[in-house]
Amino acid sequence: MTKSPRLSKLKRPEAVLLRAFALGYPEAYEDFPWGERVAKVKGKVFVFLGRDGNELGLSVKLPESGMLALGLPFAVPTGYGLGKAGWVSAKFAKREKAPVDLLRSWIDESYRAVAPKKLVAALSASASSKPGQVSATTGRRSAARKPRRTRRAR
Repeated sequence: MTKSPRLSKLKRPEAVLLRAFALGYPEAYEDFPWGERVAKVKGKVFVFLGRDGNELGLSVKLPESGMLALGLPFAVPTGYGLGKAGWVSAKFAKREKAPVDLLRSWIDESYRAVAPKKLVAALSASASSKPGQVSATTGRRSAARKPRRTRRAR
């Protein structure tokens, strides 16, 4: 991990929440390439969290919901040719309210698109196998499963 002296603490509470959410995924870590804050898994960026400041911005890979996301007023294709590969950027001004739940779902989709299949499978398995645990993807507590009914032998 490289730490840039130009980056300081995040100023917006939404940015702090989204950063913590992204870093909660298996093997996710923070890095600072190009003077930007990013979350990576196995050396690959799955969310650009931008530079610190009063504006909130992020870029994520959305192979499934990208076209739908681009219909929103705050979303644009990511620059540097990344938009062609399904990356979408969203920006919110200082006083604009960010839809945190939507952005969390975007981070989840991006992680699942970028992370190795083994990590994604482990993420799905751990969410479904441990009742009562809080899910990293939804933030909800899973319910205990009822035992399956089996047929009686005749």
